[in-house]
Amino acid sequence: MPNIFLIGANHKTAPVELREKLSFTQEETLGALEYLKNAPQIKEGLVFSTCNRMEILYIPEEGDQIEAMIQFISDHKKIGIPEFRFALYIHEGDEAIRHMFQVSSSLDSMMVGEPQILGQIKKAYKTAVAEGASGVILNRMMHKSFSVAKRVRKETGIGDNAVSISYAAIELANKIFGDLSSKSVLLLGAGEMAELAVEHLISHNVDKIVVANRTFKNALALAQKFNGQAVQFEERQSVLKDVDIIISSTGATEYVLTQDQVKQAMKKRQHRTLFFIDIAVPRDIDPKINKVSNAYVYDIDDLTGIVETNIHQRGQETIKAERFVEEAVLSFRKWMDSLSIVPTIKAINDKMTAIVELEFNKTMSSLGGHLSQVDMEAVRRMTQAIATRAIHDPIKFLRNTGDHRDDSLYLNVTRQLFDLDIPEKD
Repeated sequence: MPNIFLIGANHKTAPVELREKLSFTQEETLGALEYLKNAPQIKEGLVFSTCNRMEILYIPEEGDQIEAMIQFISDHKKIGIPEFRFALYIHEGDEAIRHMFQVSSSLDSMMVGEPQILGQIKKAYKTAVAEGASGVILNRMMHKSFSVAKRVRKETGIGDNAVSISYAAIELANKIFGDLSSKSVLLLGAGEMAELAVEHLISHNVDKIVVANRTFKNALALAQKFNGQAVQFEERQSVLKDVDIIISSTGATEYVLTQDQVKQAMKKRQHRTLFFIDIAVPRDIDPKINKVSNAYVYDIDDLTGIVETNIHQRGQETIKAERFVEEAVLSFRKWMDSLSIVPTIKAINDKMTAIVELEFNKTMSSLGGHLSQVDMEAVRRMTQAIATRAIHDPIKFLRNTGDHRDDSLYLNVTRQLFDLDIPEKD
C-alpha cells in the first residue's frame, strides 16, 4: 500500500533567517514540482511554502526517499545539509496526514485560527495539480484537508476576532504606542496580508494610511478602498519622514529598506521614533536598522508573545478542533486501506465468475441441448446467484475494516483460501 511522507521546517523548528533560505518562490515551486513529477522514485508530490513554513508532501515508489528529498532541498535551495537538517521534521503515514489536516485547519499556525493558511494551501494544491505532480491519493487527501478545515472554522471558535499575523502586527503596534489614533502608517505591499492589516488599523482609528506597492494600481485600489493614500514604490524612502509605523509584507527577495536609507530619513524627521514591523519571509526590512537611533525593527518571530496569548485563549476550541482532525485522519486511513482491499475483492469476483462460466458450459454440453434457451438462461442466473451469495459474506468482512484490525493479515489469508494469484500489497 502506498505511504505518505511529509518533510519540512516551520516557525517552531527554524528561526526566520533559516526560513528565508528554505523559502520557495513561485518559480522555484514550479521547478520543484517538475522534479517531483519526473523523479522515478516519486509517485506524487506537493510543495507548500509560506512565511512560516516550507513543506514537501510526497508519496515514494518504494522506501522512504527521505535522504533523497533532503538532498533535493539542499541542491534546489543551494544550502548545505548541515545548515538546515536540524530544523527538519519528518512525518510518515497517519502522522503526515494528521499534520497536513492540522496545517489546513490553522492549528499549526503561529497564530492559531488565522484564515489565510487555507487559501495558501489551496493555491499550492492547484499548482501541483496544474503541473501534474499530484495524483489520486494526494488529490483526495487535500480535498479531505479542505473539508476538515471548513468544519473547524464553522464549528469551533478558533477563528474568532479575525486572528492573523496581520492582526498580531497591529496589536504589537498598538502595544508600542498605546494609542494609534494620531499615528500614520506606511504599508509596503498591497496583498492579502496588507489588506487585513488595513482593516485592523481602521479598527484602531489610525490617523493616516499610505500604501506603496510595485504595481501602483494595486496600491491605489487598496488605498481607495480604505480612504488612504497611494504612492509609487520608489517613493517609499521619502515617505519615511512623514510616518510613524511601517508594516511590510512584499514578496521581494531582497531588503526593500536598508540601514542607509533609514539613516537619511531619520535626519529629515529629526530623529522621531520610527517602528518597522516586518511580516514578510524573506524579510523586507534590513535588521541592521535596529542600530539606527530611535529606529526599531520587529520581524515575524517577534510576534511570538502575542501568538502564545492567542493560543492560550483558544485552548478549549483547539481541543475540539483536534477531535475533528482525528476523525478525518481515521476516515482517510480507512479509504487508503480500502485501496489494498479492492484488488482482492475484484480477484474473488473474477475467479467465481470464471468458475460459474466453466461449470455452466460443461453442464450444458452434457445435457446435449435438451434445455430451451429460456431454461438455459434461468440456470445461468441461478448459478451466478449462488456464486454471488457464496462470496457475499467474505467480501463484506473484507470491506468492513475495524480500527484495530490488521487488514494485511486477513487479506493474506483470503488470498490463500481462494488461491488468488495477485501480488500482495506492502
